[in-house]
Amino acid sequence: LQPVDILGVDAAIIFSDILVIPEAMGLDYEMEENKGPMFPKKISSARDLTGLHVAIAEELQYVLDAIALTKKELNGKVPLIGFAGAPWTIFCYMIEGRGSKTWDKAKQFGYTETELTHQLLKKIAAITSDYLKAQIKAGADCVQVFDSWAGSLSPEDFKQFAQPYLLQIADALKDFAPVILFPKGTWYALEDLSKSSASAIRSFLITACEHCSAKWD
Repeated sequence: LQPVDILGVDAAIIFSDILVIPEAMGLDYEMEENKGPMFPKKISSARDLTGLHVAIAEELQYVLDAIALTKKELNGKVPLIGFAGAPWTIFCYMIEGRGSKTWDKAKQFGYTETELTHQLLKKIAAITSDYLKAQIKAGADCVQVFDSWAGSLSPEDFKQFAQPYLLQIADALKDFAPVILFPKGTWYALEDLSKSSASAIRSFLITACEHCSAKWD
């Protein structure tokens, strides 16, 4: 609410940590000081995958309560945007167990355990779709799917491991509210994604104006 009141921005956004999804699936994590999130247990086999449960939105009721309260306090001043992480980005954390600059372990798992990889990505996509539908029901006017680590993939790998699940979420939500897909750093996929059910696409390309110091994405 503060940016709306102080800066007069065009919309409010609920920025919930993206890792609430694996946590709701039964994969707990900890925040290490100066290092970030760390999963004591990570996914490395089919047995680990079967141990996950299909989370339901009610397990994330605190996010839905925050949306409902924010919607009430906004009182129609600006739209409210819901938020969730994309399947590939969530997958990266669940496989690596912590942050990475290259996500080599996640990519290696994708190459060597391709069937398991798609099983997990499909499950994450289904859960995320339900979660975002619940956010819309709680008051979100629009939702954004943030793929923080999509840019770590080559164009070919993006089409295999990330794009299908972004499209799955967009298709699942198209009759509920506008969807923004934000696969960071994937300029090469914009044309394909523009044909999706999403209402908007972002890839976070920063451009500098040659005549001044202004920057925009």
